[in-house]
Amino acid sequence: MCLAVPGRVIKIYEKDDLPMGKVDFGGLSKEICLAYTPEVRPGDYVLVHVGFAINTIDEAEAKEVFSLLEQLAEAAGEKSTES
Repeated sequence: MCLAVPGRVIKIYEKDDLPMGKVDFGGLSKEICLAYTPEVRPGDYVLVHVGFAINTIDEAEAKEVFSLLEQLAEAAGEKSTES
């Protein structure tokens, strides 16, 4: 199973002849390769897997994923405090 995490593209630039971007993941930003998503623009949301943007998604879908991840984190926290 693969996990891709949504992030918002903040900045686009080239590095070593590859399209790269600074992508924000809820306060944490990372350098991500945008070679698979040449259509992406700053402000767009992308799904990122191991440092590569593999697809673009709309803002509503990204927010839904953020909400689900938050619920999972809360559930995990509740479970660990019950032990």
